[in-house]
Amino acid sequence: MGKPTGFLEIARRDRSYEKPEVRRHSWNEFVKPLPYPEVGHQAARCMDCGIPFCHQHCPVNNMIPDWNGLVHRDQWRAAVETLHSTNNFPEFTGRICPAPCEAACTLNIDDNPVTIKTIECAVVDRGWQEGWIVPVVPGRKTGKRVAVIGSGPAGLACSQQLARAGHAVTLFEKNDRIGGLLRYGIPDFKMEKWLIDRRVEQMAAEGVEFRTGVEVGVMVRMDSLIEGYDAVAMTGGAESPRDLEVPGRELDGIHYAMDFLMQQNKRVAGDDEARAAPKGTITATGKHVIVIGGGDTGSDCIGTSIRQEAASVTQLEIMPRPPEKENKALTWPDWPLKLRTSSSQEEGCDRDWSVLTRRAAGRDGRITHLDCVRVEWVKGEGGRTQMRDVPGSAFALPADLVLLAMGFLGPRRQGMLEQAGCALDGRGNVKASELDYRTTVPNLFAAGDMRRGQSLVVWAIREGRQCARAVDEFLTGTSDLPR
Repeated sequence: MGKPTGFLEIARRDRSYEKPEVRRHSWNEFVKPLPYPEVGHQAARCMDCGIPFCHQHCPVNNMIPDWNGLVHRDQWRAAVETLHSTNNFPEFTGRICPAPCEAACTLNIDDNPVTIKTIECAVVDRGWQEGWIVPVVPGRKTGKRVAVIGSGPAGLACSQQLARAGHAVTLFEKNDRIGGLLRYGIPDFKMEKWLIDRRVEQMAAEGVEFRTGVEVGVMVRMDSLIEGYDAVAMTGGAESPRDLEVPGRELDGIHYAMDFLMQQNKRVAGDDEARAAPKGTITATGKHVIVIGGGDTGSDCIGTSIRQEAASVTQLEIMPRPPEKENKALTWPDWPLKLRTSSSQEEGCDRDWSVLTRRAAGRDGRITHLDCVRVEWVKGEGGRTQMRDVPGSAFALPADLVLLAMGFLGPRRQGMLEQAGCALDGRGNVKASELDYRTTVPNLFAAGDMRRGQSLVVWAIREGRQCARAVDEFLTGTSDLPR
C-alpha cells in the first residue's frame, strides 16, 4: 500500500494525451508520461483496503499494492523487480491493457481509482532507463529442446520463461518480424515497435532462438517438430476473423481489419509498398470509411483511417449504446458495461449503435454503400434476448472502404492444427486444461488465444507463463517457475 491517508489528501492525476489535431498527423505514441515525483504521489493514493481487488482482477496477478508502496517510498528498483515477478512485459500492458485492475480498485467506487496502469508503465520505463533490466541467463542448461510456435505475447512469455529455466527454446514465427498481434495488429501510435525489439534482444541474450518467416504446417511439418523437440507449445493466437455474411460481400473495398492494420504497420516499419501490401494496397485516403465492430480493433482502424486522411469515418455496432455510467452497486469490482470513448474515437468519428448491415451494394465491382437497418433487443421465448428489426428504420450509408472488426472465431484450422491432430473444444479452440495446458497429443501444449479464445494481451502473457511452468514440469518433473 502507499500512504494510509494518501487517497484523502492527493487528487487522482493521470497521463495526458497530445491534442487530437496534433496527434492525428503522427504515427508515434502520444501519451505524455507523468514526472516521476508525481508518479510517487499517485502511488501514495493506494489505500489499506484490506482486500486488494485490483490484484484479484489482474490476469497476471500483479502485486499492485506492493509496488505502489515501493514507488511511494522511492524504492524504484525494488518496484521493477516486484513488477517483473508476475509480468514479463509491463511496458506492453502499461500501454495497451484496458486495466481491469483500475475498474476493481476500491477507490473506483467513487470513480477515482489509483492510476495503476500509469504507475506500472512508469516503473518499467524507468527500469530500462536506469539499466536495471538485463538478460536473466540460467545458471545451468537442462539439455531439453522446446519449440514455441507463434511470437505474440503468449509465445514471447512462454519462450522467455522456458529459456530462464534452462531449456533450449526455438521460437517460430510465420511473419517477417517477431511480435505477432503486438507487432502487426496494434498501431504504432498505441505502442511503438522498438519496445518489442528491445525485449527480443534481451530474450536472445537469454538463449531464445528466433526463426522468422517460417510457417509451421506449411514450410515445416508439425510432426517433424513434435518428433524433433522434447516439447512443443502452440501459441498461434485466434486468427480466424468473423465475416460479414451479407449479399455483396464479394465487392472490392470490403476487408478484414487485420489486413488493413498490418499493411500500415509495415509501412511505418519502413517496408516499401510492394512488401507492405503484396496483394494490393488497402488505404483509407480520401474515402468514406465504415468500421463494423465496436471493440479495440475497430478503434485501431479508426485511428489508422484518420491518419491516412479518410474523408469520413463511421463506426457501427450491433449492440445497444451502453449507459454513460455503470451502476457500481451491481458491477463493482467486476469489469463494467458502460460507454467508453477511445483516443481514436476522440480524433473524429461518427458512432452508431443497434445497427445491422443487410446488404453491401456497389458499382463496377466496388463497394459504394451499405444498406442497414436499426435493430432492438427484446426478450423472446424462454427469456432469451433476441434481435429484431425496427420497422421503417432502413437506411443507407456511403462507403468506399468497409473494415470488418467483429472479432475472431478461433485459431486457423489449416496447416498446423490439421497436421497436429489435436482435439478442439466446443468453441473451436485447442482443447487443453488450464492446469497443465496439455493437448490430446503427447508433448504438445497450447496457450493464449489459441486455447482460450480471443482475449486481452494480459491474459495471453498469463497463459504463456503458466504454459511454460507446465512444460517445465513435464520435462523435469518439477518447476521453480511461477504460475
